[in-house]
Amino acid sequence: MRAVRLGKSGLMASRVGMGCIPIQRVSEEAAIRVLREAYEGGVRFFDTARMYTTSEERIGKAFEGMRDEVVIATKTNKMDYDGVMSEVEISLRNLKTDYIDLYQHHNMAALPDKENVQGAYQTMLKLKEQGVIRHIGITTHSLDVAAAAVESGQYETLQFPLSYLSGEKELDLIALCKQHDMGIIAMKALAGGLITSSRLAAAFFERYDNIVPIWGIERPDQLAEFLLHEEDIPQMDKALAAEMKADQAELSVSFCRACGYCLPCPAEIEIPTAARMGLLIRRMPAEPYMTEEAKSKMMRIENCTSCYQCQGRCPYELNTPALLRAMYADYKEEYARITGKRW
Repeated sequence: MRAVRLGKSGLMASRVGMGCIPIQRVSEEAAIRVLREAYEGGVRFFDTARMYTTSEERIGKAFEGMRDEVVIATKTNKMDYDGVMSEVEISLRNLKTDYIDLYQHHNMAALPDKENVQGAYQTMLKLKEQGVIRHIGITTHSLDVAAAAVESGQYETLQFPLSYLSGEKELDLIALCKQHDMGIIAMKALAGGLITSSRLAAAFFERYDNIVPIWGIERPDQLAEFLLHEEDIPQMDKALAAEMKADQAELSVSFCRACGYCLPCPAEIEIPTAARMGLLIRRMPAEPYMTEEAKSKMMRIENCTSCYQCQGRCPYELNTPALLRAMYADYKEEYARITGKRW
């Protein structure tokens, strides 16, 4: 497995990083098995967060007794001394370790106040001085916050959503990180599931030698796909380039990344699914989205009052109510066509 230096942190992360949100969805036994299989396949970088329910605990159990052989990154969204100290203690206990390789501010809408002695950033500096955490990073969905974090010089790594559907300004962050010797970690490398070819996604990231994509993996077959791309490194040939161009034309204009920061919705609309429904039913098997339960969830869009709370929370500034209405109109047509039932 190739290794990537995460900038000035000096951490050496495996080129295939494992995003550990999905291991919450399987049994503990299955989660530990896939984590260990990832290690056996050469994966050495595992990214989790305090808010990912059982994820930290499962990582701790999988790598107990072999802590120094893996790089573990976790996160906190707490903004004060007491909050960070409480969460780091829980993370250490869950991970069965006395140190965290990379501790990240989680999903920041603005840079933490670096001068506040009781704030999150100063608390992390103290933890770093004590050796409890070894490096400090930041994650965000905001392009402005990401650029400011890189240029501030305060952080050693940036985690940001990046894929071949990203815009030019988003992709410019990769070069900016390289310029400032800052490690860069790509979350949502499959664009929340809209990208269906892992080989094409992997070929895209071959353009950049300073980036570690983290792939959301919960099953051995998913893991096997990404490990195979390390054995047979995909190159961007004409066929893959044509596929990428077609995806960009279809998906890049106004698509929901399914980050979920729009929630909760007062009308209980499942926005991350509903806002992508037109793409899901065309790019995935449509049947699971044609059940009475799925239909009833889509019908909640009728209760949308255009309060725009969702738009205000969207890191990509999508006009979410308008997008939901367009998806609903399309869904009704496709439902009648696919099921043969009248709406």
